[in-house]
Amino acid sequence: MIHTNYTVKESPPSAEDFASLRKLIGWSNPCLSVVQKSIDASLFWATIYLDNNLVGCGRVIGDGVMYFYIQDVIIHPEHQNKGLGSKIMNTLIAHLESCCAPGATIGLLAAHGKESFYLKFGFEPRDGESLGLGMCRFI
Repeated sequence: MIHTNYTVKESPPSAEDFASLRKLIGWSNPCLSVVQKSIDASLFWATIYLDNNLVGCGRVIGDGVMYFYIQDVIIHPEHQNKGLGSKIMNTLIAHLESCCAPGATIGLLAAHGKESFYLKFGFEPRDGESLGLGMCRFI
């Protein structure tokens, strides 16, 4: 159950807070100016705060018309398993359902071991049968 002191916002975090949250879960960060440009280029954010401290976030990126991707769904390790990830996803999905035209595609890349979490929100794994397997390249 979500603690009543958590505040959900539909706004981006600061670059410093976002980079700190990413670091807490073991993700590396580019320089803060690059983090800020990425934040600014996002289409939509859902953030969760406890006492003005960022404890969770997620965002939508894409072309804003046909293709949308859910990215960076992150919950602070001390606040996991409290329903915050679901709150982030529900906020992102509600936004997408309100603005996507019929036929739009919403994709995501699940972190290893987190695939089952996204099944609850209607995402299907690309098993290589009806659709090819997902791929990515890191630079």
